[in-house]
Amino acid sequence: MRKPSCGHDHSAGAVNLRAIASTAQRLLGGNTAIEETLPLGQEPAYPRLNFDPHGQKIRSIALDRLRMLTAGGQYSKVNLTAMYTLDRESGSEYVDISVYSVPDLQRPLFDNVIPTAKFEKTKKGESFGPSWSTHWFKVILVVPERFKKYERVEFHWDAHNEGLVYTEDGEPVQGLTGGGERVEYLLPKSFLDGKPHTIYVEMSCNAMFGNPNGDTIQPPDPNRYFNLSTADIVAPNIEAQQLNIDFWILGDAAREFPTDSVEMHKALNVATEIMNTFESGNQDSVIACRKIAQKYLGKRVDIADVYKTGTQPLVYATGHCHIDCCWLWPFAETKRKVARSWASQCELIDRYDEHHFTASSAQQYHWLETMYPKLFKRVKAKVNDGRFETIGGSWVEHDTNMPSGESLVRQFLLGQRYFESRFGARCKTFWLPDTFGYSAQLPQLCRLAGMTRFLTQKLSWNNINKFPHTTFNWIALDGSQVICHMPPAETYTSMAHFGDVKRSVTQHKSLDNDDTSLLVFGHGDGGGGPTAEHIEKLRRCRGISDTVGLLPRVHMGDSVETFFDRLEARVADGQKLATWYGELYFELHRGTYTTQSNNKRFNRKAEILMRDLETVAAYASITDPSYKYPKKDIDEIWQMMCLCQFHDCLPGSSIAMAYEESGEMYKHVFSTGERLLEEAAAVFGIHSKPGPGLKLAALNTEQWDRTEVVEIPHYVAADAKYALVSTSGPGAAQVLEVTPSDGASVTEIRPGVFLLQNQKLRATIIGGHVTSLIDLATEREVIPEGRIANQLVIMDDKPLYWQAWDVEVYHIESRKEIPAGKVISTESGPLKASVTVETKISDKSTITTIISLTTSTAGAGSYLEFDNTIEWHETMKFLKVEFPVDVHNTEASYETQYGIIRRPTHYNTTWDMAKFEVCCHKWADLSEHGFGVSILNDCKYGFATVGNLMRLSLIRAPKAPDPNADIGRHSFRYAILPHSGPVDETVIRTARDFNNTLRAAFVTGKQHLKLSSAIRVTGASGIILDAVKRGEDDSDIVGGDIIRPRKGKSIVIRLYESLGGKSTAVVESALPVKGVWKTNLLEDDLEEVHLKTTDGEAHFKITLRPFEVVTYRLEIAV
Repeated sequence: MRKPSCGHDHSAGAVNLRAIASTAQRLLGGNTAIEETLPLGQEPAYPRLNFDPHGQKIRSIALDRLRMLTAGGQYSKVNLTAMYTLDRESGSEYVDISVYSVPDLQRPLFDNVIPTAKFEKTKKGESFGPSWSTHWFKVILVVPERFKKYERVEFHWDAHNEGLVYTEDGEPVQGLTGGGERVEYLLPKSFLDGKPHTIYVEMSCNAMFGNPNGDTIQPPDPNRYFNLSTADIVAPNIEAQQLNIDFWILGDAAREFPTDSVEMHKALNVATEIMNTFESGNQDSVIACRKIAQKYLGKRVDIADVYKTGTQPLVYATGHCHIDCCWLWPFAETKRKVARSWASQCELIDRYDEHHFTASSAQQYHWLETMYPKLFKRVKAKVNDGRFETIGGSWVEHDTNMPSGESLVRQFLLGQRYFESRFGARCKTFWLPDTFGYSAQLPQLCRLAGMTRFLTQKLSWNNINKFPHTTFNWIALDGSQVICHMPPAETYTSMAHFGDVKRSVTQHKSLDNDDTSLLVFGHGDGGGGPTAEHIEKLRRCRGISDTVGLLPRVHMGDSVETFFDRLEARVADGQKLATWYGELYFELHRGTYTTQSNNKRFNRKAEILMRDLETVAAYASITDPSYKYPKKDIDEIWQMMCLCQFHDCLPGSSIAMAYEESGEMYKHVFSTGERLLEEAAAVFGIHSKPGPGLKLAALNTEQWDRTEVVEIPHYVAADAKYALVSTSGPGAAQVLEVTPSDGASVTEIRPGVFLLQNQKLRATIIGGHVTSLIDLATEREVIPEGRIANQLVIMDDKPLYWQAWDVEVYHIESRKEIPAGKVISTESGPLKASVTVETKISDKSTITTIISLTTSTAGAGSYLEFDNTIEWHETMKFLKVEFPVDVHNTEASYETQYGIIRRPTHYNTTWDMAKFEVCCHKWADLSEHGFGVSILNDCKYGFATVGNLMRLSLIRAPKAPDPNADIGRHSFRYAILPHSGPVDETVIRTARDFNNTLRAAFVTGKQHLKLSSAIRVTGASGIILDAVKRGEDDSDIVGGDIIRPRKGKSIVIRLYESLGGKSTAVVESALPVKGVWKTNLLEDDLEEVHLKTTDGEAHFKITLRPFEVVTYRLEIAV
């Protein structure tokens, strides 16, 4: 008999699950969701019995299996790769090919070759060469009727080298890389009409990284041939290719997410489900697999809307194409690489709404403008649309270790003016991802050039210490700062992998300050840039972030400038960033301070020539109305010099062909520069050759008094080899008479032992070694007892990999001293006394050194000079010269651009030890209280100071990528300069004079006096007048790009504080100055300066911070 119902079943057999759940919830604190009571006898959904064993997934095997879907090899005919193509046709009736092979390794442009080229029939399977040759192909395509049904039809061309597709009317439209990478050209829909259509393909017989014979950096193989393996009309299977990207990113997630994460296991499960669903040859299975992938990737990965989710990204991706102006290929080939790469990017921008591409280097835009005007117009349209971003603000991506301060300025001046004149805007971000270290003054120069931020990543290559920051304030010697960002993916050529996105956070070292980052992706160094594959992968990475999470959210479409704008805004709102003061020293590629010595010598000499030329030409253009300032020639010279300062040219890390080209450029620089200097100096009655009424003198463009011994040309005076000339400040130096008591002398005090002496120094020379050097003013011995100065040492020079680039910390362990040489002649004073020594380095190499002192009259003769000529024929050896000095300090000082860098002389920490080889400019110094010693040089950059041993790097002999790097004859000078006290104006001025020695000239009349009074700087001796030029936008100048014309004439001067202390000086001028403005490096007027006139001479006062660089524009009354 049943009891009356009360809404519940209280029978003994009933299970009250609600009561159980309630009790469990109380006891466990959980939220038990059991709401239903099962009737007695009803089985739960969970089965009672199980006779179906199921094991746990073996992760390693499951992961390895994933590779089988898209791998080559034994399964390639039955996996997804077999389905990438729906149809293919290459029959001669559809693809007709003829070729014109250009003779003599020339690289003619389309318009110069196609109208007259005699094409000959050729076919797929033929080979073309040799290395660096050019072949033009005329390709007539007839697309078969059956291809009309396909969504996309392409022409595939693969000759395993670089190429460029042109339309019939000569527009470059698609770059080709070869070797299976970027081999397709999307055919226009108009080609599907069944009629013949003509395209042209320019073949360059080099691969993306040149023509290395084996390993990438090995010297080029001059006789390489390339096989045209593919010339086909192709219908791609878009769904299959898209599934490949889906599966690629899924597989990466399964491999790279943490093993203890749900996201990793879900990725593996989804990828495994795809493996189990795919059927070879079954298109429906491909579509089904793509739907499965959506479980993990989301449903919008095929469109740009994948980025429009309203969620906040952390990683901002920008397409980039780093194109070395030269490296494993010559400059001439780079011009074509630019066209190939940027044509490809324009096509991708048209295909992908989110694609944003970034490219630096005004030089490369200039090449495109002058050689490929149709493509330049297309690029310019993309720039105007905000899809193609100009960046960097410099002429090229240059080295920053070795160029002078003024060279760095000209990189910005040329670059920013070009970008502004062609695209209407300057750059705000300095972009230098691949340069081998960064000068301490770059932040100051960036700010003065209108840029407040800086991007690099090269310090991630450090081989000793890990650089500690990602996003930080980088501060120059004068206190100026820029925001620096180093992409934490640690590459500027990311392949847009899943791991690159992931590492953009996991390797981010500044997350406490700012968690955003840039991801710079695309094929680079040899150009190319992003591919469609890269863009597709990033879409899927974003899909993962918004679907399952864990992966940092990546975004495409924003500019680099926008990324930094946001960062700057956060800093302005109070966000703090870490700070880094001084140079960003690169702990690798230290050999680049020395490799290709002649190239470095040309750079130094050209910089000095241009200072003299511009100074004299600027004054001449104001003094003589008939003289026209040669702006066009000067700009052309600076463009060449700045190009040769590219970060693989000046450092010495390019192939031989590049140095043949740079040698020709320098030949033009010197021939044109010397001619222009001669013409400008003639305005002041100064000439390089004697003539009627001319008297011997010398030209000085520095601001201080100088007295030097100059060599007289043999055709001037057969009986006199030297003359002593002196000048009070700038202008023409006059000949002085020297008394015997002030002269220099050489005496052989015993066999083989020579004493060189003047009134300042006394040196003892034995076989080229300096065993004693006494500073007579202080009666101090410079050389420690028992030690030898001017000791040549040679080391084995076999770096771990990068031959031309690196010298390793262990190289000094193989140090061998070169025995003393043989004195072969002497020269007695009174103007100059010398000992000439010939030293055998090896059976193959010798060096001849003239060790000399000059008369000490009127301040001359303060250093012991070594003038060297070397015949160098070594293999993987490094030659240096050592100067032990009786001075103690834990820091040595080195000249850098516009300042001084102090570096340790000890190895206390790995950061100290990493600087075992450093860059210096004209001098390095070791001083203690009251006394110091400087080593001067006229063209060297590598140096080391260890304890009290100063070591100047002279020459290397790497065999890759140039097998003959530095082989042959070289000339260089260095000197040892003792001085009282620490580094002061004596060191600065003497080093400048040593690099720009007075040269014999001939003057007439008094015109040269106008040169001496044009501009004078008085007051603080540490303020250096470093450059004088005409204003960029002066309306009277012919030949330059005038952006904002200024009426009248102006003189622009650049000065800097050289010693590290706040200083005041007065600028005086006898020129008709009517106004003065302080400007930035781009010559924008910033503020008017108070100008006074006294006794007809204009003057104004200036005050500089330590190591500050300032520019003033002096308006001249016309």
